[in-house]
Amino acid sequence: MATRDVYERQFDESCGKSCGNASCPECGGQVITDAGERRCDSCGLIIDGHGIDRGPEWRSFERDERKRVGMPRTPTRHDHGLATEIGRHVDANGTPLPGERRQQLSRLRTQHSRSRYQSSRERRLAHGLDEVGRLAGALDLPDSLRDQACRCFRSAQQADLLPGRSIEAVAAASVHAACRCAGLSRTLAELAPLARVAESRVRSAYNALNTELGLSAKPVTPVEFVPRVADALDVTDLIRRRARSLAEASSDEWAHRGANPHAVAAACVYTAAAERDWPLTQSRVAAVSDTSVKTVRTHYQTLCDADG
Repeated sequence: MATRDVYERQFDESCGKSCGNASCPECGGQVITDAGERRCDSCGLIIDGHGIDRGPEWRSFERDERKRVGMPRTPTRHDHGLATEIGRHVDANGTPLPGERRQQLSRLRTQHSRSRYQSSRERRLAHGLDEVGRLAGALDLPDSLRDQACRCFRSAQQADLLPGRSIEAVAAASVHAACRCAGLSRTLAELAPLARVAESRVRSAYNALNTELGLSAKPVTPVEFVPRVADALDVTDLIRRRARSLAEASSDEWAHRGANPHAVAAACVYTAAAERDWPLTQSRVAAVSDTSVKTVRTHYQTLCDADG
């Protein structure tokens, strides 16, 4: 349906046109439009100074792809997604471009790519945001966490935390910080191989972010790691529920001791499996949870003593 079928113009918005049967409320004279204003032709009374454009506001003129607005601002780009993109083979109407025009656009794209970053600071920001997006995609994180990690990296650059640290380490630390703030269980041991930097460097960068930016990171509890360990060991639902109840009952005690939550979760799963005679060895649990057999055995004995 055309716009004119829905909205009926009450006056002509072009200059010097009559407004039909409209009359002046003061003298009853004829009302005309002049430079977007409705005024009386006899007494000069201005009736309306801001005419409303009833036409469509489409940004694209393709009938099947009409959009009212452009792309939204995104924190994943150094310019918030407001950059200009130069086409390649076709124009805006889909018509193929001649060879001379394509060569001209190729030269324009080259110059545009060279002038895309105004400074080395913007270049480092773009590289860091791309690295954050790559890590978020590798970990299969939702877009909300990816955007939060990008904001964290941008805040780290504004706080001058990048000098002396690699961009990859700060990007991995930003992803880890976003997961911690959202209560998502992602360890540094998982991030370090994906970031292609040492785990100690990622931990150092995260400590700097946590100290300087004042992150609202939630404490990690063993309950968050129980489903991951249970999935890796393929145990029954009964063992999962029992392991979760063990982790919930002892979360505060383990937090005061400073134990590794991942290792405690593995011990809870092993304890629940041992109570139900499930064939599960401590070495297999330790391999899945990336800890030692001695640690699993120590936490298992502590859980047995606490359970009586």
